[in-house]
Amino acid sequence: MKFATTFATLGLSMVLAGGAFAQEKQQLAFVVNAASDFWKLAEAGVEAAQAELPEYELQFRYPAQGTAALQNALMDDLVAGGTDAIMISSADPKNSIDAFNRIAAQVPLFTTDSDAPQSDRIAYLGSSNTAAGVQAGEIAVKALPNGGKCMGFVGFLGADNAIERIAGFRQAVEGSGIELVDVRGDDVDFARARSNVDDVLAANPDIDCMVGFYSYNPPKIYEALQAAGKLGQVTVIAFDEDPVTLGAVREGSFAGTVVQDPYQWGYQGMHLMADYLEGDMSKVPADGLIIVPTQVIDKSNVDEFEAVVKERIGG
Repeated sequence: MKFATTFATLGLSMVLAGGAFAQEKQQLAFVVNAASDFWKLAEAGVEAAQAELPEYELQFRYPAQGTAALQNALMDDLVAGGTDAIMISSADPKNSIDAFNRIAAQVPLFTTDSDAPQSDRIAYLGSSNTAAGVQAGEIAVKALPNGGKCMGFVGFLGADNAIERIAGFRQAVEGSGIELVDVRGDDVDFARARSNVDDVLAANPDIDCMVGFYSYNPPKIYEALQAAGKLGQVTVIAFDEDPVTLGAVREGSFAGTVVQDPYQWGYQGMHLMADYLEGDMSKVPADGLIIVPTQVIDKSNVDEFEAVVKERIGG
C-alpha cells in the first residue's frame, strides 16, 4: 500500500476487453479512515477476495485526509459512480450518522474497525475493541506487578474503537495499582503523535508506562523514547503490527502488542458484501456484529506472527 494524499483507487480487478462488459460488473468498495501502513493487510485481504470474485470489481479507497467530511464525500462519489456496496472504517462515526444513513438508503453499507451502531449500517465486521483493550490491560498488569502511571496515545478520541479500547484497558487494570492518567489524541497527524509523546516525557517524569492505541502510535512512542534515551525504562503496551512495533517486542523494548486481523476484514468483508448483493444474508447475525478475534503478541510468538504477516502481504 502506498500513502495517499489525494483520492486513490488501487486497481484490484481484471479489466475485461470491451468497456460494456466491464460496466456490467458490480462494484464493492472498502473505504479506510486514513492513509496508514496498518491497512496493508486489509488491502491484501481485498486482493485475495478479488481472485475469488472475478465477477465483481473491488476497490480499496482512501480519503484525501482522515476526516469524516472527506470520507463521507468519498462515499457520495462512490455511490454516484455506480458502487453497489461499501464497507467503511469511519473516522468519526458519532458525527456521521446522517451521512451513513444517506448512503445506506442507496446501497448496502457495512462498517469495519470502528462501528456506527446507531446508523442504518447492515453489520459491523471487525475486532471487539473492548476485548482488545482488556488484552492490552492484561499485558500492563503482567509487566507492571507493582503498579504504574500510564499515558495513552490515540488518533481519534471520539471514535468508537478508541473509546472502547480505552474502556477495556481501564477495566483490566482496575485494582492493580496501574492508572491510565490521560489519553492524548492526534487526529492521525503523525507529527503531532510524536510531539504528544515528547511533551509527556518533558512534563510528566512520573509516567512509567505508555499505551499506543492506534497502529502508528507505538512507533512514535519508540522514536521519542529512543531520542530521549529512555527506551526500555518506560513500559510500552502497543496495538497492531507495525514493523517497528514488532521489532520492539522482539528486542524487549515493548511489553507486547494486541493485534487485530485486518486481512480478514478485507477478505471476509468483500465476500460478505457479495453474498448480500446476491440475496444471501445468512452471514449477518441478529446483533449485526461479526467479531474477528484479536491476539496478544509478545517475545514468545512474535517471530511466528511476523512470518504470517509477511506471507500475506507478499513481503
